[in-house]
Amino acid sequence: MAAAPQVPARGSVRKTRPLVVKTSLNNPYTVYWSALESEDMHFILQTLEDRFKAIGLQKIEDRRKKNKTPFPKKESREKCSLAVDSEDLKEKKADAEQQVSGWTPAHVRKQLAIGVNEVTRALERSELLLVLVCKSVKPAIITSHLIQLSLSRTVPACQVPRLSERIAPVIGLKCVLALGFKKNPSDFVDEVRAIIPRVPSLSVPWLQDRTKDAGEDLQTEPVEIQDRELLDTAFEDLSKPKRKLAEGRQASVTLQPLKIKKLIPNPNKIRKPPKSKKATSK
Repeated sequence: MAAAPQVPARGSVRKTRPLVVKTSLNNPYTVYWSALESEDMHFILQTLEDRFKAIGLQKIEDRRKKNKTPFPKKESREKCSLAVDSEDLKEKKADAEQQVSGWTPAHVRKQLAIGVNEVTRALERSELLLVLVCKSVKPAIITSHLIQLSLSRTVPACQVPRLSERIAPVIGLKCVLALGFKKNPSDFVDEVRAIIPRVPSLSVPWLQDRTKDAGEDLQTEPVEIQDRELLDTAFEDLSKPKRKLAEGRQASVTLQPLKIKKLIPNPNKIRKPPKSKKATSK
């Protein structure tokens, strides 16, 4: 038998549970993408669309469906053999006409980073020269982390309206939320050099914008010399990759000091009284 709940007597006060309060840090700054002018937007979209059409970069999917119709039980062997031979000939012709599924040409695809995840990984490895993000991304938090990441890696980045609408059908995709150009763009050298000066600078209060310096270095030095320098620095000392990565990050990023005005203790925090040593009587 379960015990009946005890009703509090008259005059007794119910004890209210204390509110659980957790200390959290809030960012006082709002990080957002810089606005891109309409002329620059049309120039970037038209330049990329023309270049992709000239190269012929597309993703081809194999959508063949092999429908094999079963033969009835009461059918002669000759009819079965003739039907099988005709199906084999049709399949061979379809294989000859059908292209192999994947990206064509493959070497051009290796020069690009398509998609938010691929662009994020390439930025973390410092492999990109330029990042373009579609403005129609919902929710916006999907691509908001690319602002700090691209600025810390000194990579020009901007948000381009209608990027997915114009570029995705050309390369055979449903959508393109982010597009990055890697550091060996042998097929996109002129396009990257023409787009970078039109990219607006990013504003993050605790990071300094050094993308302009990176763009000037790209314009002054050819891509082949940059690739050679990257290979030389990469193979200098393979025994200490973490140390070299840390030095590179310190050289490209300078953190601003955090100013704390006043520290206020949490008044709702329940503090336990100190334990007093009780004298033991013998």
